[in-house]
Amino acid sequence: MRTNIPTVAPATRSAAVERMRLHRERRRQGLRCLMIQLRETEIESLVRMGLLKIEMRHDAGALAKAIHVFLDRTLGSTP
Repeated sequence: MRTNIPTVAPATRSAAVERMRLHRERRRQGLRCLMIQLRETEIESLVRMGLLKIEMRHDAGALAKAIHVFLDRTLGSTP
């Protein structure tokens, strides 16, 4: 017995559709996506607090993690 295997690749999502899917998933999780501006002095404070390594001060991902840890410590983490 032989089954027919589709030869057509599944449709790919457009970038806009994928952004909307991720947006809705974040909303379901109670998250909001914000863009913020940090002063150099604020980044230096994150380094002094031990939340950010000095060599990572220009890394957006490292800054986001440091801010998350700061907020969790300051406001308390949520489940």
